[in-house]
Amino acid sequence: MSELPRREPVRAVVIGGSMAGMLATAAVKDHVDAVEIVEAHNLPEGPEPRAGVPQAIHIHVLQTGGAEAIETLLPGSIALLLAAGGHRIPVTTNMVICSPEGWYRRWQRSTHYVIAASRDLTDFVVREQVLKDPRVRVRTHTRVVGLLGDSRHVTGVRVRAGDGPEDELRADLVIDASGRSTRTPQWLVRLGVGGITQDEIDSGLAYASRIYRAPVPTDNWPMIGVQADPRLPQPGNAGAILPIEGDRWHVSLMGAPGGQPTRDADAFEPFARTLRHPVLADLLAHAEPLTDVSITHSTTNRRYYYEKLTRWPEGFVALGDSAAVFNPVYAQGISVAAQGAVALRELLSHGLATGLARRAQRAIARPIDSAWALATGQDVHFPTTQGKGPTVTDRLLRRYVSRLSRTATGSFHAATALTDVLALQTPPTTLAKPSLLLTALLGPLRPPLDRPPFTPAERDLLKSAVKPEQLKA
Repeated sequence: MSELPRREPVRAVVIGGSMAGMLATAAVKDHVDAVEIVEAHNLPEGPEPRAGVPQAIHIHVLQTGGAEAIETLLPGSIALLLAAGGHRIPVTTNMVICSPEGWYRRWQRSTHYVIAASRDLTDFVVREQVLKDPRVRVRTHTRVVGLLGDSRHVTGVRVRAGDGPEDELRADLVIDASGRSTRTPQWLVRLGVGGITQDEIDSGLAYASRIYRAPVPTDNWPMIGVQADPRLPQPGNAGAILPIEGDRWHVSLMGAPGGQPTRDADAFEPFARTLRHPVLADLLAHAEPLTDVSITHSTTNRRYYYEKLTRWPEGFVALGDSAAVFNPVYAQGISVAAQGAVALRELLSHGLATGLARRAQRAIARPIDSAWALATGQDVHFPTTQGKGPTVTDRLLRRYVSRLSRTATGSFHAATALTDVLALQTPPTTLAKPSLLLTALLGPLRPPLDRPPFTPAERDLLKSAVKPEQLKA
């Protein structure tokens, strides 16, 4: 009896050990024989800073849509994150948020949540789950310098470890998850794939962040935020306090050109007092700073429209920040990458068939569409924004969303509809439903709040750390 021909193992290469890279690996590892992650830096063994992630020093939340996507890819990960000290914050039940239209109410009927933790901890929990799979290997201190193949089919990558010679790494599927520094546009042009279009919208926002020892226990403590109002003549500034593991507050302050925060630790809390409400400054006055102030200016929205190309090579996919990056103030990046990874996994369940890469790139674009509309739909209205200004349609949409947001301060129906979209669970087009248009027309059903909506229990906790006169704000 003749032997059956031996099947060649199916291999995948993931460019980048980023969060998107780990999620991409989680998406493909059950559908291939081996996955190799090529990472330019070292990967930490614990919840520690990872090189090449400047945004990790700023606050991060997982939206409901992103948390559910991670749970789909890596069941039990959210429970592990919470067990390690992360917080599950019901929306808007455990939020004290000042929107441009006023304070949101803390509705007791919670429909969504966010997961709050340091980026280092979130990275570690996901990374540990992925790397324990024996099919996954990491090649550190190695850079991808190009793609193998041609305009029809990518067959692997060219890599270089340190200053050594180039080597070839063959693969049936290559996923670019290298992030903001992606070289995919240049690599594709070298293969003969041209016509790539992109958008770039930069509000000029700068981030300043530091971590504090919280003056109160952080279990069940709310997320607190003051949002920028693009309608005001001064530079848009904003800030938030996020409870994270270890009874700490992670604090980020943001400012546009003409009003940007600095690295000066003595200026951090005074800058917080320049926001539209001083609640953050009042609270920070009684918290203990644990770190210096960190700054980043990497807040540009950038998108590559790979899904619109008439030709797309087999065997290649771009995911996460390699396809689109967003102003981090909207907390969308990880969630969009996770949803894109889920879409890739669903397509892979049918095998590495012809046309898979093109279908995957189009599926990955769908959550990008929603996040892009939310981020750029806000940023185009700041006077400091470069790359694109608001059109007549943008201004009309802004007026409608502003009215809906004002309605949401006193309407559970409007608040839930907005949260559905912000949580990346429904597309922004759902905000145009007739029932919601009527809700916005009627306006808020309750009077506006005139101060931060802390609960009596929270105010009792604060009285031990914050002077009573400061709670009158």
